[in-house]
Amino acid sequence: MLQKNTLLFAALSLALSSAAVQRADAAVVASLKPIGFIVSAIADGVTETQVLLPDGASEHDYSLRPSDVKRLQNADLVVWVGPEMEAFMNKSTQSISEKNKVTIAQLEGVKPLLMKGGDDDDHDDDEGHAHAGHESEKGDVHHHHGDYNMHLWLSPEIARLSAVAIHDKLVELMPQSRAKLDANLKDFEAQLAAADKQVGHELAPLKGKGYFVFHDAYGYYEKQYGLTPLGHFTVNPEIQPGAQRLHQIRTQLVEQKATCVFAEPQFRPAVVEAVARGTSVRMGTLDPLGTNIQLSKESYATFLRQLANQYSSCLKGD
Repeated sequence: MLQKNTLLFAALSLALSSAAVQRADAAVVASLKPIGFIVSAIADGVTETQVLLPDGASEHDYSLRPSDVKRLQNADLVVWVGPEMEAFMNKSTQSISEKNKVTIAQLEGVKPLLMKGGDDDDHDDDEGHAHAGHESEKGDVHHHHGDYNMHLWLSPEIARLSAVAIHDKLVELMPQSRAKLDANLKDFEAQLAAADKQVGHELAPLKGKGYFVFHDAYGYYEKQYGLTPLGHFTVNPEIQPGAQRLHQIRTQLVEQKATCVFAEPQFRPAVVEAVARGTSVRMGTLDPLGTNIQLSKESYATFLRQLANQYSSCLKGD
């Protein structure tokens, strides 16, 4: 009897250990870091969150490595915006079952919230010059290569809807963890409401202060908090704009009485300095990917607040 129990225990141990090996790579895989902020809040204490796009890489030209493809195939759940934003994932996600995938842009609650015309436009003309955004009769900035602005993580409400969808999928996949997942979602919604209120209060005095961004990414955030962009320029960090191009940008900054011009971490400061030189326009940096923020339960709220600080420090002149 003792020998039989020993053999049974050994067989059970072997089965469990092989299952553990098979599941070693399994986790929730988020396409981009800010998506990882939302995922990590819901998955906290239940399963690991991994981010596919490495810090410093661009979603515009990233190519999946074989190890990335393996991670996607082994994931319990894959969360991404959709093929319009992460084109590099499109082929690899087609074979992933719908029950193991959240495509944020396609969520029923998100579709009515999509904003027209702000998709990435990291395309240069034949001379290697980046194009400036132009204003319509209503003053809206339009320059895009897709129908919708896909920087959906910059909308607090879309982040909340994404969190609900992630929660619901994980409950289906891991019903034994329902209580923890429910608590995590409740915590996320409370943190989000508090951060949204704080950011709204911080940015309210800055309504009407005009500024330019280099990358037309921030429409959802700007709409939420009543900010006033005057336009945008997409600057290829690999190509230094020529003197004529810089003069055009500088003229627009002065004519439209811009308070501030914002770069992003991946753009060389020399480009920003060249644009603002000889004007009274201040220089700032906006980080739409939260590259310096670590994944945690609080990281999305931290991300919203960090962007608010980046806007206000430049627009106020702190």
